[in-house]
Amino acid sequence: MKSFTSRLGFSIALIIILTRVVQPQVNDPSLLAFSGSYFDFNKKVNTAAELRAEFRYKKGWEMLKPFGGIMVTTDGGAYFFAGGLINFFIGEHFVITPSFAPGLYYKGSGKDLYFPLEFRSQIEIAFRFTNGARIGVSLGHMSNASLGPPNPGVETLAGTIAFPIY
Repeated sequence: MKSFTSRLGFSIALIIILTRVVQPQVNDPSLLAFSGSYFDFNKKVNTAAELRAEFRYKKGWEMLKPFGGIMVTTDGGAYFFAGGLINFFIGEHFVITPSFAPGLYYKGSGKDLYFPLEFRSQIEIAFRFTNGARIGVSLGHMSNASLGPPNPGVETLAGTIAFPIY
């Protein structure tokens, strides 16, 4: 698990460094995003389908923008979260979005993450249409940060579509 987290952190840092050079000024709207995901795709323990809805607010502090949402799984799990994200635009049509969100997790009859407070980190790569809508893929990790031993964590692989709200 630590190697996955280390690789994800290194990847996010590398993307931030590389995209700072090509970051154009883009007036991006607030977004309503919907995702479908494969929950626990890499360990394949208590796998499930995941559906997620997020509101991504257009205003924030410097580059950091607030977002929040809900995730549910086909085995009755749920996660309510709120956090921050940064959009890195490569040209006008490609966006790389790392995000971080603490939240409350309920396992239902699915995977036990051993603590109600969970932390999700994610990186999304999306194509941005001229009207502000996006379609993309993301890789995410959710864990209890060792607050409740054990700390099994879970990874998700998701497809996302986001609609502008003006």
